[in-house]
Amino acid sequence: MAMANLARRKAYFLTRNVTSSHTDALRFSFSLSRGFASSGSDENDVVVIGGGPGGYVAAIKAAQLGLKTTCIEKRGALGGTCLNVGCIPSKALLHSSHMYHEAKHAFAHHGIKLASVEVDLPAMLAQKDNAVKNLTRGIEGLFKKNKVTYVKGYGKFLSPNEVSVETIDGGNTVVKGKHIIVATGSDVKSLPGITIDEKKIVSSTGALSLSEVPKKLIVIGAGYIGLEMGSVWGRLGSEVTVVEFAADIVPSMDGEIRKQFQRSLEKQKMKFMLKTKVVSVDASGDGVKLTVEPSEGGDQTTLEADVVLVSAGRTPFTSGLDLEKIGVETDKGGRILVNERFLTNVSGVYAIGDVIPGPMLAHKAEEDGVACVEFIAGKHGHVDYDKVPGVVYTHPEVASVGKTEEQLKKDGVSYRVGKFPFMANSRAKAIDNAEGLVKILADKETDKILGVHIMSPNAGELIHEAVLAINYDASSEDIARVCHAHPTMSEALKEAAMATYDKPIHI
Repeated sequence: MAMANLARRKAYFLTRNVTSSHTDALRFSFSLSRGFASSGSDENDVVVIGGGPGGYVAAIKAAQLGLKTTCIEKRGALGGTCLNVGCIPSKALLHSSHMYHEAKHAFAHHGIKLASVEVDLPAMLAQKDNAVKNLTRGIEGLFKKNKVTYVKGYGKFLSPNEVSVETIDGGNTVVKGKHIIVATGSDVKSLPGITIDEKKIVSSTGALSLSEVPKKLIVIGAGYIGLEMGSVWGRLGSEVTVVEFAADIVPSMDGEIRKQFQRSLEKQKMKFMLKTKVVSVDASGDGVKLTVEPSEGGDQTTLEADVVLVSAGRTPFTSGLDLEKIGVETDKGGRILVNERFLTNVSGVYAIGDVIPGPMLAHKAEEDGVACVEFIAGKHGHVDYDKVPGVVYTHPEVASVGKTEEQLKKDGVSYRVGKFPFMANSRAKAIDNAEGLVKILADKETDKILGVHIMSPNAGELIHEAVLAINYDASSEDIARVCHAHPTMSEALKEAAMATYDKPIHI
């Protein structure tokens, strides 16, 4: 089946709960002069509150479109949670800990013998910090290049067109803008009765900077972040136990992939206590004691650990913005309600990223930022949340885009499944790293790809061929008929596509 005619592709918008009475607010008059403010207090075309992935990308894109732009960031370092205490430092530690684990457990099999291997934790943490520092400075350089004014401080609304900023040097300034974008991201979700001290009871932030490798680590929450940080410290020598209230790890993951993923983590000595509720946490002694019970009730048991990582999700960060002062509407979860143009119910005030409904992912926030300022500039923006990839950066990695098999069954969609194991992939066998598979779901009648799920080394890189295919309504045959270089891991995707509409060659 040939690829769908791109000229017929309809733009898709994720509709949000904002009344249509704000249509008039979408009729803007724009000032597209290239002038640049020497002070954040001068009037801007665009003001962005928050310098994370969504905010800084929105600011740069706005400036590139000729809009006079100021970005306000309270941290004093650009990049937000992702760059400073999230995506980037965690990936640095995941890579470093994987190198150590390979040196200790796999090198000898490849004919590389070492007398001894040991962890220099301060050096490992320093490498992580240096990566963060360099990338943060890089964004500041991009601001200068694109002539974005950068105000360091905590911003809150005075009016729909004015933001009061308490600067980090103790001063105060007022930043004015025709269009203000809220891009303040999210914060760690706390649990009742658990006080995070970032020493013995830590959030994902504290887990990035432990002063020593804990003998026993308990992770509360079996989501992306908990499993990644559990993997880091498990590789370095911790005994890791994951406590999860739900029946499954990463509930959003395709069920078949999830089962294989959990087995893989268990082979790495990660223990799981599913359907388990944390009743209380006691950190008064040298370590930490957790009292847990079955989620549906039952006998309580006590767990002991040196460190407990609370990884129960994230919540929109909007406190102190004075949104209620200007009448911005939010839902029960504190998320700001916006329409398909990212406009709130208040004219001239927008929101993007983790503070609005949708996946709490850095790359989703970036796409929000670009689309939002394109709308502001009178252009057309577009983000389809059903086609945003997700990646768990463990080893093996798990990456996915589109629908899971469970979702298709629930929706009553007729589909076909094609799978190919990396055990049959020549590159994976050559490098002795062949755990995992590719799974493709396609419409039974049209062969249109509906979902792709990959568990393998570097799955986060392999998934993007599938992301492109899904965005252009490709069929499994489209991928199968594309020549893939040999030997490569990506050939597994081609073979899975062949298995979906016909038959694979190498199995």
